Amino acid sequence: MTPRLGSGRLLWSCVMALLAIALPASDARLRAAEKSPAAQASPGPQDEVTSDAIKAWQDKRFGMFIHWGPVALKGTEIGWSRGKEVPAEEYDQLYKQFNPTEFDAAAWAKIAKAAGMKYLVLTTKHHDGFCLWPSKYDDYNISATPFKRDVVGELAAACRTEGIQFCAYYSLPDWRGIDYPLASPGGSVKSAIPDMPRHYQLIKDQTKELIDDYGPLGVMWFDGDWEEPWTLEYGNGLYDYLKAIQPDLIINNRVSKTRISPEEKAARGLHIAGDYDTPEQRIGGFDRDMPWETCMTICEQWAWKPNDHLKPLKQCLQSLIQTAGGDGNFLFNVGPMPDGRIEPRQVERLEEMGAWLAKYGDGIYATRGGPYMPGDWGASTCKGNSLFLFVMNWPDVGPLRLPAIGRTITASKIRSGGQAVVTQTRDGVEIDVPPADHAEIATVIELTLDGPALSVTPVAVRLQSGSLACNQQATASNVFQNESDYDASRAFDDNSKTRWATDGNVHSAWLQVDFARPTMINQAKIDEPEHLQRVEKFELQYDDGDGGGWKTFHRGSTIGPQRTIKFAPITARRVRLQILAAADGPTINEFRLFSPQTAAPSPSS
Repeated sequence: MTPRLGSGRLLWSCVMALLAIALPASDARLRAAEKSPAAQASPGPQDEVTSDAIKAWQDKRFGMFIHWGPVALKGTEIGWSRGKEVPAEEYDQLYKQFNPTEFDAAAWAKIAKAAGMKYLVLTTKHHDGFCLWPSKYDDYNISATPFKRDVVGELAAACRTEGIQFCAYYSLPDWRGIDYPLASPGGSVKSAIPDMPRHYQLIKDQTKELIDDYGPLGVMWFDGDWEEPWTLEYGNGLYDYLKAIQPDLIINNRVSKTRISPEEKAARGLHIAGDYDTPEQRIGGFDRDMPWETCMTICEQWAWKPNDHLKPLKQCLQSLIQTAGGDGNFLFNVGPMPDGRIEPRQVERLEEMGAWLAKYGDGIYATRGGPYMPGDWGASTCKGNSLFLFVMNWPDVGPLRLPAIGRTITASKIRSGGQAVVTQTRDGVEIDVPPADHAEIATVIELTLDGPALSVTPVAVRLQSGSLACNQQATASNVFQNESDYDASRAFDDNSKTRWATDGNVHSAWLQVDFARPTMINQAKIDEPEHLQRVEKFELQYDDGDGGGWKTFHRGSTIGPQRTIKFAPITARRVRLQILAAADGPTINEFRLFSPQTAAPSPSS
């Protein structure tokens, strides 16, 4: 048996090769055109069936993502480590050792349920091409392993038993490079004999197989749309094809080309298929118009890695709250171990999240984000006449002041325990809770309004840090994939939930701010994400604008979260964080600068 190419695909390959020789060129082109998706395929607006499915999915709010396969034997990243940390030839033979005898689909489903998760997305096939089900279209699948059992089938059945919606992740690229034009490492190598139309047919066959054999599915979660071989036409065609098979199937935006800018879409009159957006490893911005879902890892790696950094409970729950407050869903990833068990410490963290949701989940499930938009202060959700406040950071002095909402508050209750004084005026709402009653994760307060809370116009809330660098002109030497979501301004927006980020394998970079005029400063506060601490050596430099160039006023090694640096007062026009060494692409949440007259924020801001 050839594990890299199913027998049916091999026969089809031979037939097509003979046809290509025998047919005149014009006939061959005609055949290719017939196999290609219609260029004009363009899904229309959400129909009623899709809208109802999306609403039900949004009500679930919290789901489990699972990245798993033979790569767990190596503890490296799924798909991406093929041809990199693990030679491709070795990677492709791991299936022969894959025998996860401790796999228990019922246990996985129960873990998700105990965590308060309402749906589950399994990587049925990642970029490495391995299928966790016995696909009749590709022999490189679970039936070729010593384990042989149908992981997808067992987990789909277990989820339904527990009342959890089962969903399937499916990778558009296959970096084995059989028919797909690109191969490992990371799609950086061109395949020897590519046949993208045939690969597209395989995608259609296998996704239909997943729906037919394990459906109805809640979501078909695609990935890999950024690569050049995958076109807008392919994506729109696949979207239409799958909707015809299962009309209420929800399909994420990665079925199409997600990296086409809104400006280009408008200029070209393009329609991008997909029912919702998918920010990855970050919390999306507030958006009630386009459904969205943040996908994030419980550790750092998607697939299992020995001794991987486990995110603290506070970070896990606050990420969920901030996502729900932005009107998004939260898809939280675990990577099961080679023996088939989800790592006990990950299970414990999920159980802790479930315990919190058992108390406060009515402010998360079946809610809409807002009206107070998420920020450093916390987040809010609403349903019916109820408005839920999740306060994560309080002002150093005085009550939390929120903007006016145009509705009368008829009742209030502090759900997390203690006393709360809620005062409403024409100018806004004040929430005063004694520091002793501030909850570690979030102080939860429920307000009852005199009408539907969803009718209140969304409004931003900011805890002002007093940073002189806030919203000043910012530049950087490198920005992750040139995406605006990670540009230099994100480190100077007084929002610790956004960040400046650089490309992978970048080991030195700079980030700077321009005050526009000479400004005195004597303190800096730099916030490096707790789970992405990469800076190993840095300098703080300033330019006073007199033509003398950059001068160094502080040197350091690591940064870490909430690093405060005090120094003798200097007068600067521009200030630069010069990162001299980093383990990988550096990323900074906030770079704040203060003068002797401005008080630096407390650690909770």
